[in-house]
Amino acid sequence: MNLYSIVAVAVLLFYLLCFCVICYLIYLIIQALRKYIRTEDVRKEKSLVRKSLAEILKENRIRCKMTQEFVAEALGVSRQAVSKWENGTTDPSTSNLMALAKLYGVTAEEILRCTAGKGKEEEIEEEI
Repeated sequence: MNLYSIVAVAVLLFYLLCFCVICYLIYLIIQALRKYIRTEDVRKEKSLVRKSLAEILKENRIRCKMTQEFVAEALGVSRQAVSKWENGTTDPSTSNLMALAKLYGVTAEEILRCTAGKGKEEEIEEEI
């Protein structure tokens, strides 16, 4: 074999390897999309729970006659963070949820129990 044929084989193997890698990436993307499509019910339920958590947090703050600024200062976070929790844009961390529950005079379990209950009630109403 001469040098030209060795280089040609090496280039051919390189292109074959690139083709295999691209095919594998396409396969992984298809698998991820299938998994995402199958989890539509889970995503819907999660969004209902997130909305419910936001509503519960806002209801508790209003019940305690507190402003978002007061809650933010008490927890050491920004007012925008409290606003995002109450709009359902983001969820508070576990430590912040515990601090919110303490500030509102309820337990974190009560807040989470209320959110889980509301999500299930809305699902039942949708099915009917």
